[in-house]
Amino acid sequence: MVDRIVVGVFNTNSYLFSEWKKECIIIDPGSEATKIIANMSQKNLTPRGIVCTHGHIDHISAIKDIQSHFSDLGHDLPLAVHEKDLHFFGPDAGKVHTDSISGISIELLISLNIEIHSIPKVDIILKEGDTLFGSDLTVIHTPGHSPGGISLYSESQNFLFSGDTLFFEGIGRTDLPGGDIKTLIKSINEKILNLPDDTRVFPGHGPFSTIERERDHNPFIKEVY
Repeated sequence: MVDRIVVGVFNTNSYLFSEWKKECIIIDPGSEATKIIANMSQKNLTPRGIVCTHGHIDHISAIKDIQSHFSDLGHDLPLAVHEKDLHFFGPDAGKVHTDSISGISIELLISLNIEIHSIPKVDIILKEGDTLFGSDLTVIHTPGHSPGGISLYSESQNFLFSGDTLFFEGIGRTDLPGGDIKTLIKSINEKILNLPDDTRVFPGHGPFSTIERERDHNPFIKEVY
């Protein structure tokens, strides 16, 4: 099961992924914690943990409030992030986020100030090939949008959560600190496009796609690196 919840000023896709009847994994809780919690409540789901495909503020801002909500219910939620994006998390991450988004919009920087200075620490440090919270959701390290960007693949359900690596006929931006266009294209070509054609792709922004569609129609992934 996959539920998409679109949140925040960047219309980030947050997801609930489940192989179980009453439990789920939260992927990229980017904003609007109450909206994400309400969705779980309506479906009577309890989260096993939170995983972020990368550390940018529009994918992590709701973590603290979601963790606090479930902690009050006696249920602690571990946070899992790739080892190369750890600098986006914890009490000292404010400057990292300020530097990352200050070139985008001063108004946005002001509006996100509270979230920037309340990012929790990481509990589980991920690397290539790790699986998550007792599921078959497997980490694929796909740097380029950020150094620790990951995609998450479920072979049993034939789903890929691509974060800001691969979009519907697009790719993630690479002009933020730590981004690199050649690295991103290499990640897509070598680590994502070899998945089965009918794999459903759930990106960090925008509509769903498939591996076959992106291989045939995405104008960016044919770049030479």
